Amino acid sequence: MINMIRISVDGMGGDDAPKPICEGVMQALHEYDNIEITIFGDQQKMAPYLKSHDRLTIIHTPHALEMSEKDVIKVYRTNKEMSMFMAMQFVKDGHADGFVSAGPTQAIVVGGHFIIRRMKHMKRVAIAPIIPSYDQKGRILLDGGANTDFKPEHLVEFAMYASVVVKEVLKRDTPTVALINIGTEDKKGREFDVEVHELLKNHPTLNFYGNMEPKDVVTSEADIFLTDGFTGNIVMKTMEGTAKGMSMVLKREIKSSIFSIIGAIFMKKALKNLKRSMDASEIGGALLMGFDHIVIKAHGSSDSFAFKNAIRQAKEMAEAQVIQKVKDALDAYQDNNESII
Repeated sequence: MINMIRISVDGMGGDDAPKPICEGVMQALHEYDNIEITIFGDQQKMAPYLKSHDRLTIIHTPHALEMSEKDVIKVYRTNKEMSMFMAMQFVKDGHADGFVSAGPTQAIVVGGHFIIRRMKHMKRVAIAPIIPSYDQKGRILLDGGANTDFKPEHLVEFAMYASVVVKEVLKRDTPTVALINIGTEDKKGREFDVEVHELLKNHPTLNFYGNMEPKDVVTSEADIFLTDGFTGNIVMKTMEGTAKGMSMVLKREIKSSIFSIIGAIFMKKALKNLKRSMDASEIGGALLMGFDHIVIKAHGSSDSFAFKNAIRQAKEMAEAQVIQKVKDALDAYQDNNESII
């Protein structure tokens, strides 16, 4: 008997919703036979992109958050029937194992705090995207921008959470944690960075790689890159811009002469693999670490392929029972050591 994974989807979140969201849902249902999806949104607007399926449930609501919404807290307090909030509540009530949305990040963080709530022992929430790497295995970067105000111990919590994800989902037996810094020496960086370094270095269960400079993000052997939300967001967006710039330069050079065009034909497979290794849509979305249930934030501009992969991420997290294993790890650490906080 197949153990079904239940996914709750915000059908109206995203720059181009509901089309890519609905199409991604249908792709996921076709590709994965162990998922059930409940999608929340305007049924009339979603109907052209959805097909009847025995593992798909549609729950209608005409209300959806604008991607540019500034006062999410006010919206939540005045209208809890927004598609995003309803999809989150569905998870909170135990009807689904995970939540996926391409809606605004701020709204997902706020909704997560009000509805899903933080996990015990987690004092902050982090955005944890899987970023490209030279070996195409991907690495976890956190925090990608959820918080800029951290205490050193909060990053230790994130490292413990991310280590479970790397081990259980990415299937690496001994996950290693690197601290992004301006140099590799132990005492480099701000006082904050030095304190985090000491906590990681002396942690009883984490495998600490040491300090790592940003220039090594794509080539490092470490599995987890740890930093505050401000620095992490800059690293993430710099990587996105660099990948886009490299693609533009490559296209320009290929078109520069007949010999370059001929060479590109012979290198077609290699160029395709290069594009795939740097393509965020292959990954899908970012896990919001710290909530009491699985929350996946897909990129606002996700196409159907990217959103399907965001659903895959939620499915894999649920299959691996990541939330419970993180809780167990944090409980054990609290029981055997002085409080992190």
